[in-house]
Amino acid sequence: MSATINLEKKHFPVLLDELIKIISPRYSGTFLDCTFGQGGYSEKILEDPKNKVIAFDRDIDAIELSKKFKKLYNERFDFNHKKFSEIKTDNTQNIKAIIFDLGYSTDQIFDKKKGLSFNFSGKLNMKMGLNTFSAHEVINKLDKEDLTKIFKYFGEEKYAKKISSSILRKRKKQIIKTEDLVDIINKEKKNYNFKINKSTKIFQSLRIFVNQEISELINGLINAYRLIPINSFIIVVTFHSLEDKIVKFFFKNYSEDKSISRYLPKSKNKNKIFDLISKKAILPTAEEIKINPPSRSAKLRYARKISEDANFDEFFLKFKKLLDIENIGKKLWLEKSLFFLF
Repeated sequence: MSATINLEKKHFPVLLDELIKIISPRYSGTFLDCTFGQGGYSEKILEDPKNKVIAFDRDIDAIELSKKFKKLYNERFDFNHKKFSEIKTDNTQNIKAIIFDLGYSTDQIFDKKKGLSFNFSGKLNMKMGLNTFSAHEVINKLDKEDLTKIFKYFGEEKYAKKISSSILRKRKKQIIKTEDLVDIINKEKKNYNFKINKSTKIFQSLRIFVNQEISELINGLINAYRLIPINSFIIVVTFHSLEDKIVKFFFKNYSEDKSISRYLPKSKNKNKIFDLISKKAILPTAEEIKINPPSRSAKLRYARKISEDANFDEFFLKFKKLLDIENIGKKLWLEKSLFFLF
């Protein structure tokens, strides 16, 4: 019988069976779990005594669980308290796959200290760890134009401009906290019916911005490609359309031949570095969604590396607008740096 970690709360790793089906033929090697979280993927992979896991997570709360894993699995498990854009390991020859799960656990969402949920009152936060600023600073310091860009492009919020204007009016009277932001959103969207909570898109956009999730994902994917040897896999589970768009472009753009027109034959893609095993994303089954409702928005995409020396200029150019919006955060970082300097 294999040893297991007894977690206090039930955790459901999303698309776990589908993931294992992809990687199990490649067992007897090293797997990088770039979003360790509650250890669901790592624990399943380590059930095979021939496997090793190198895990990464920016969340400080993951450190305590990683210690339990280290005690149980010894040299077969290593943990790094780092963002996945910083993934690195000395021994790359035996890496079989690098895995990203871009979702947030229920524990993280309902952790009042992290402030990810609009269901709690108090100071805005949304920092997942190793951050330079929080949502409190974003909402209470950035101007209307910057806030509108963040809400529109990271949250796909139709009422971004109206909500930004209301935030600035409210700021003249008081510091805005979580409950104040929710109240502003509800008032600006009071005459409309929505399938999701009215605050969902604004809070998503703030979380993406505060944690710099666009550049994290882009750099994480590129670093993963550079780390793995030929024939190894990159596997990514996404949960919203923006991150899935990035992953889909990364795999598809660097795996298919191209044509400047549908009326002309495709020319050889000199930047072809992946074999895209499945062009369509793998989705959770109805049974999994019933057991774990948050899995309904999950999509799994994966590809096999087939060559070295890729040029990623096109990748950065494709998402330049989003990266430029993320760079608005440098204003907050610079302001904080100058404060401590003087």
